[in-house]
Order: sequence, then structure tokens, then C-alpha cells
Amino acid sequence: MDKPQILRWLEETRPAALERLYKLADTIRCQRVGNEVHLRGLIEISNTCCRSCAYCGISALRGGLKRYRMTRLEILAAAFKAKAFGYGTVVLQAGEDKGIRAEWLAGIIRAIKEKTRLAITLSLGERTLRELKIWKKAGADRYLLRFETSDRNLFRRIHPPAPGKKTTDRIKLLRFLRGLGYETGSGVMIGIPGQTFESLANDILLFRKLDLDMIGVGPFIPHPETPLGATTKSTIPGQVPNTEEMAYKVIALARIACPEANIPSTTALATLNRAFGREKGLRRGANVVMPNLTPLKYRRLYELYPAKACLFETAEECRACLKHRILGMGRKAGKGAGERKRRAPAIFL
Repeated sequence: MDKPQILRWLEETRPAALERLYKLADTIRCQRVGNEVHLRGLIEISNTCCRSCAYCGISALRGGLKRYRMTRLEILAAAFKAKAFGYGTVVLQAGEDKGIRAEWLAGIIRAIKEKTRLAITLSLGERTLRELKIWKKAGADRYLLRFETSDRNLFRRIHPPAPGKKTTDRIKLLRFLRGLGYETGSGVMIGIPGQTFESLANDILLFRKLDLDMIGVGPFIPHPETPLGATTKSTIPGQVPNTEEMAYKVIALARIACPEANIPSTTALATLNRAFGREKGLRRGANVVMPNLTPLKYRRLYELYPAKACLFETAEECRACLKHRILGMGRKAGKGAGERKRRAPAIFL
């Protein structure tokens, strides 16, 4: 699958043609990763962030947002719940919170490993090489760091560097994570103002070049209290729309480009389409969902974008809902860690 082919699919609008794309992606998904849908228990451990990203609802720019950082006991309680629910993985996610000290989190990682044997995924933003080494040694298995866009100029516009720092190279950091032994995950936003079809095609090619173990993509949903909150449209030629359909196209193309990767059907899709968003993602190449284990008193404060789905469901309700949806599709909930299984080279269009 080369760049001109990807571009043609990204710009395709005919329903019958798109159904062929989705069927191919679903067939590859079935052949390469099977019919299991892996459940990753999400724990949003902190909404504190030192960065001023132009699109994010928990960035340092939001002075009026109540900040929190879960305690060790709260995090462990959520992890124990994941184990009781039969999940194979917990995802510890936060803003780029410098108050999360390396040794403190390493102790939590060791405790989760010792008491539950769960796989542990970290999604904590750009951290120092020392921190990443400490957490890997403590037992962390995976790290998620979305590069958001391969367009360097656009990245600089939406991702100002941390105070006193230079613009970082997330691609280089992803390669370092792989070198440390982490399963590496990344991804992009779809429809961020200034994103072109060409740059999005380059993103998909970069997924393949990086040989990602996990790929997370989702539509740009504007937050009114961010610099990009009122910028829902762009006049640049070839601007990518931030639509539900476009998100499905990127999921399908990511599956075809990276047949063995774990690809979630995201909460953002469920936000755009509360009735069937997750199911549609799972029918177009995705094989992972992330039920929320964050305590309800914190969940509404982790507001990356407005009207986020599942803000008021308990962990028990979220588990029951997702399992019902998975079974209703004729699929089954996965067991174990659901790590990537490397097989033959990719299938191309």
C-alpha cells in the first residue's frame, strides 16, 4: 500500500467503495489478530499537566480546572478491580504531570505486577530517559505516546514545548522506548485544523515504518476552553475533516498497513456516535476497547474534550455494557494480556 493508494482511500466518499475497504480491513483483522476483543482497563491517574497543547482540555492553559492526582491506594484498588473483572491489562494514563515521581510510580508498578500479574501500559506523555528506564525495570510492559501528526510545522503549532525546553522529537522517543523493550504505541488526531490528506497519508506510512505494536487514532473534538476550541474549520487546501467516517477510514487503513497491531475503538468514537460508534470501529479493523476504571469523582475532571462518553458510568456498568456490545457483535472478550503476535509481512492493497 503506497502513498497514492492511501490518499485515494482517504479522499474516497462513495459508500459502496468504503464498504469494500471496511470489509478488507475486517477480514485482515480476523485473520491476523482473531475475533477476540481485548479489554484494557483505563485508570486516569492525574489530570495535572505542564504542557500547553492547543487542543487539550487538561492542558496547563486551563487555569480554572480542578486538578487531581490519584493516591497509591486508589490506583491499586482500580487495578485490583481490573483483575477481578478479568481484564488482562491496565493502562495508567495522565497528563504530563511532573509530580508523578519515577520512584513513586515504580513502586505502584511493582505492586500491581506482584499482586495481579496484569500487563501494564503507561501513557504519561514525554518523560525523561531515566524515568522510562526505571518504569521498565519495575515491570511496565507498554508505553503509549501519540505523535499526533508527522507534519513537523503543524506539530510545533499545536504542541508548544514544555517551559524551558526545546521542541521534542517524539519519533526518536518512540524508538528509544522500543529499544528499552517496551511494546510501543502511538497514533494521531484526525481533522486537527491544518492537517492535510497528504500529511495524514504520511502518518499512516509512519505507523508501518515504526512497526507499531499499538495504534490509537481518533477524531479531533474541539474543546471550547482551548486555543483550537473555536477553530473547527480550516481553509487550507486538502484539510482533513474531523468526522466519524474519516476516523473509520484511518482505522481501516491502519489495520491494512499494520495487520498485527492492536487498534482500539476509542471513547472518542463512542462520543460522536453513542449508539454504535465502538461497534463500527470494531467492524472496521479495531480489536481493543478500554473500559474506564477511574473513580467517578475524578472522571469528569479528565476532560480532554467536552461531552466525553462514559463520564457517569461506574466501572461495573462500563464492564457490563462493553461485554454486552462485544457479545452482540458475535465476538468474544479476550483473555490474558493480548500482546501483539508478530507473524508474516503486511498485506497490501
